Amino acid sequence: MFCLSESDTFYLYPHPTDMRKSFYTLSGIVTNEMRRDVHDGEAFIFVNRSLTSMKILHAEYGGLVIYSLKLEKGCISLPDLLLDDDNAPPCRRTEWQELMLMARGINPLEVRRQPRWLPQKPKKQK
Repeated sequence: MFCLSESDTFYLYPHPTDMRKSFYTLSGIVTNEMRRDVHDGEAFIFVNRSLTSMKILHAEYGGLVIYSLKLEKGCISLPDLLLDDDNAPPCRRTEWQELMLMARGINPLEVRRQPRWLPQKPKKQK
């Protein structure tokens, strides 16, 4: 069952990943390179060099789950992120909307967002 939603936190790994990797090796990347804890409930996004495959690692009730996308045609458009950049941060926080654009083949750099009202966080009382 697909259990990801916009209430989850997503992190995109900024380097190409071998899509033969599975639970343990992707968890190792999360822990050692992204410096995150795979069991915190966050979702971790990995893409291959040719941008034709994506895996999402997520800890859910009962254990780890991998969601996999393999494109038959086209490629995944990443948000403002340079693959192969040695100075890239260990991971980039990504919003649900950006993930949906990537999965649907829409270039997030060419999308123009219309202004929307956002609820304000309550101010702390002194």
